[in-house]
Amino acid sequence: MVPQGTRWGTPLEPRNLTCMFRALCAEHGIRPVRLHDLRHTCVSLLLSLGVHPRVVMEIVGHSAIEMTMNVYGHVNLETQRRALDGLDGVLSA
Repeated sequence: MVPQGTRWGTPLEPRNLTCMFRALCAEHGIRPVRLHDLRHTCVSLLLSLGVHPRVVMEIVGHSAIEMTMNVYGHVNLETQRRALDGLDGVLSA
């Protein structure tokens, strides 16, 4: 069930969408999380997969890349290791 709007064609109220999402979580035995947390996870995973920040910015509808990177662009330990290993490879050659 993916809500597209109301039966009258008007946009969904955010509170109603939240209630629907909570009900779906309960129905399927999933721990409820905030919808914003799903958005945050999506952006963080896309960035960790190496998707260009400009592409991620467009996907989530940010108007500035700074928002994407400053709020969502966490650098995890594995990403740091890959970067330093790459630098080591260049300097060792």
